[in-house]
Amino acid sequence: MTPEPYEQLRAAIVSGELQPNERLVEADLTGRLGAGRTAIRTAFARLAQEGLIELAPNRGARVRKIGKEEAVQILEARAVLEALAARRAAANATPEDGERLRALLAEMRGKLDAGDLLGASDHNARLHRALLHLAGHAIVDRLVGTLNSQLVRFQYRTILVPGRAERSFAEHSAIVDAVAAGDPDAAEATMRRHLAAATDALRESVS
Repeated sequence: MTPEPYEQLRAAIVSGELQPNERLVEADLTGRLGAGRTAIRTAFARLAQEGLIELAPNRGARVRKIGKEEAVQILEARAVLEALAARRAAANATPEDGERLRALLAEMRGKLDAGDLLGASDHNARLHRALLHLAGHAIVDRLVGTLNSQLVRFQYRTILVPGRAERSFAEHSAIVDAVAAGDPDAAEATMRRHLAAATDALRESVS
């Protein structure tokens, strides 16, 4: 089954296939996506609501560019939401869950040791998704997913800040230790500290 225009466009924006400020032309998209204008306009409305595109009268749609300050605010919002998720994950975690989280950490360590910072960043994202899944909080999961989709331009910036990769790994290790130990207070606190440090790194990495 062919994905809906909304799903196709959202995936193209989140993956970076469609770049910030790129125009989205209805006539072009109807042919490219095999969809009618009504479906394209419905997709535009949903994407605009998520903050992924901008709709301007008489100028059509454009992929929205996220600036540094907004990216910082997104990370600050994520810190609140993911701290709650970490608390819930710690309350829910079984020994098997702890082993799976440690396996992800080991894979991240392997990427870092190989000098693959972008691969380590991808495992960073996988670990955060695993914690969200373990938390079992659908609203937090949805909100964090929406916020993350707006940070495409900044996805790999923080890991490239000198010294950040090792500090990030230590922070993730502390989060996993707290969750695996079933300590909600520590899990929440370590996640807050991690995303506060990531926010500081983002400020440093973006001019």
